[in-house]
Amino acid sequence: MYHSHHFGPCLHCHPQSYIRMVQHLIERCLLLHMNRDQCIKVLAEHARIRPLVTLTVWRELQKENRHFFQAYFHSISPRPLMGSCIQRGPRFGRRKQHWK
Repeated sequence: MYHSHHFGPCLHCHPQSYIRMVQHLIERCLLLHMNRDQCIKVLAEHARIRPLVTLTVWRELQKENRHFFQAYFHSISPRPLMGSCIQRGPRFGRRKQHWK
């Protein structure tokens, strides 16, 4: 049964269903390229899921899918632009005038 104050399963009445729901919502956050803190904040604000619950489910997912999360964190981490690594002169300099 669902309580009227919840939009889905209740953590206390149906813990397995609730955890599956939180897992599904975390997976949706991952599809939106969110990091852990962004996911915790969004689920707290929009789904009324306690941050500790989201954090616990996130950690378990991370533990079970270590390689996936390593690749995921690498893919969402900011990287320097390729051009900034190469030292070049100014791209648009003054042209030499061939006429006087």
